[in-house]
Amino acid sequence: MKFLMISSFLPSVLNFRGKLLEAIASHGYEIHIMAPEFASFPEELQKLHVLGYHLHEIPMQRTGTNPLADLKLLKNLYQQMRQIQPDYVLSYTIKPVIYGTLASWLAKVPHRFALITGLGYAFQNVESGKRSVFQKMVHGLYAQALKHSDKVFFQNPDDLKLFQDMHLLEADKRTVVVNGSGVNVQDFDVMPLPKNQQGQVKASFLLIARLLGDKGVREYAESARIIKAKHPEAEFHLVGWIDDNPSAISQAELDSWIADGRLKYWGKLTDVRPAIAESSVYVLPSYREGTPRTVLEAMAMGRAIITTDAPGCRETVSHGVNGYLVGVKSVDDLVQSMQYFIEDPKLIELMGQRSREIALNKYDVHQVNKHMLGEMGISA
Repeated sequence: MKFLMISSFLPSVLNFRGKLLEAIASHGYEIHIMAPEFASFPEELQKLHVLGYHLHEIPMQRTGTNPLADLKLLKNLYQQMRQIQPDYVLSYTIKPVIYGTLASWLAKVPHRFALITGLGYAFQNVESGKRSVFQKMVHGLYAQALKHSDKVFFQNPDDLKLFQDMHLLEADKRTVVVNGSGVNVQDFDVMPLPKNQQGQVKASFLLIARLLGDKGVREYAESARIIKAKHPEAEFHLVGWIDDNPSAISQAELDSWIADGRLKYWGKLTDVRPAIAESSVYVLPSYREGTPRTVLEAMAMGRAIITTDAPGCRETVSHGVNGYLVGVKSVDDLVQSMQYFIEDPKLIELMGQRSREIALNKYDVHQVNKHMLGEMGISA
């Protein structure tokens, strides 16, 4: 039996789906992976080869909107699937879900699954009722593709409801909500909180994200400026990189934040645990997520959380228990929540402990994967 996973970004395969593939392989399935731009990721390629997985490169432009290029992608996916003859296909992120699902239907793959990990730029501001021509096109393609999937996985109930409200799913389409991608609680174990010279827990905040406007990076930077004016000892860490995306921040913005001393910029990290260990509170002011993996990793390491009362984010925080929920785009809310931790450092420890408990009980990757395998009918 052959299982094929389709991704738009090779490093995400092991980072986000590694344990899922491991669980599927343990049932005796031959693992195949499709993704673009192999030459850009030699280390990831080697790791996947060592695991015995079969890799197939595809001509996918992650952020391009050229219809001819996308037709070429669809044809390539179909032709490769006819050669591989997989029994199962699981696609995630926009283009793999759309073109991977359509190609697997055309290639008569018996079991076809889509995983909606987040909505991104194509769904920004759709609740207002105003959609661009590009958005209408993407939504139409989603509806056509998902019509041919056996089951659609969502990482939060808000995304599922939005797809239903927008009629992107047929009324009888089988859907499942899972608790994100999960987190390996053994790899992300509790780390001691950073202390100041007086032995007290430091007010040290951290954001890990692609440096996009809709991740709330600008709100985080502005909150840092306001807080440091009153509490210069407070630390603000930032991990991430400027992505090729319409909502990306500019290099000049990032440089100005570093230059005025409000942020300590770590760049892009392959292992985020050292940055989480240096922080005491994790902050993600995102406008919308699937389920944010970085929040789960910080929770597993015993960190209090500040995130938005937005789809995907709100599921990770019980307000006032393991952190605080703030309004989307609200710098005032962010500053107030940060103030709570600065004025009462005991909250950092107490809420961090609760975060670890929630990670263990709700987001353990093995529990999440067991749920997905059962829903896909994967067995030995």
